[in-house]
Amino acid sequence: MRTGLREALRLYLVTDPVLCGPGGVLEVCDKALAAGVGFLQLRDKTAFTRDLLEQAKALVRLSREHHCLFVVNDRVDVAMASGAHGVHLGADDMPVATARRLMGPEALIGASVRTADEAVAAWKDGADYLAANIVFNTPTKPDPRDPLGLSGVRLLAGATPLPLVAIGGMNVSNARSVIDAGAAGIAVVSAIMSAPDPGLAARQLGDTILNYSHRSC
Repeated sequence: MRTGLREALRLYLVTDPVLCGPGGVLEVCDKALAAGVGFLQLRDKTAFTRDLLEQAKALVRLSREHHCLFVVNDRVDVAMASGAHGVHLGADDMPVATARRLMGPEALIGASVRTADEAVAAWKDGADYLAANIVFNTPTKPDPRDPLGLSGVRLLAGATPLPLVAIGGMNVSNARSVIDAGAAGIAVVSAIMSAPDPGLAARQLGDTILNYSHRSC
């Protein structure tokens, strides 16, 4: 496992160009990373490739300033061209094994999973971390499938030795419950991207997770 990966995954921010407010994605990310976000994912389903690449390059620079891990959602080509640490892949994206062959052993590859079989397959194919997708209902990521809930987090966390992040409806009020269920951390969108003060929101989330993790040790 990449050194520091589990710690970085405690608080994972996924970008959203609509929810970020007038300051834009870069401003929100700068404030959030300065406040303790350890892992950043660029997710923009509507951007053209050239624009997405420019966003990725800007976030690569920002992530380096804040010593944060950075991946691009879906797009292996953009991740490689921008100098990102790696890519995050969903069920309908490039297979993990193919991405690993293209990107090499040093690249960071995450995979969204919903079943133990999917988790084991992603692990064997070379994923570095998993995302339980989705745990609770969330308007930012509509999904016709039922939420996994805490029982799903427990199942996925125990299926492989890889660290697992929980995504979908994550906030201060439920962060402790998913850590108890075995997640290494939480991935958030609106809890930070839509916050009036993204830095404060990130600090509150980070403190909740870190303080609770220490008490649980």
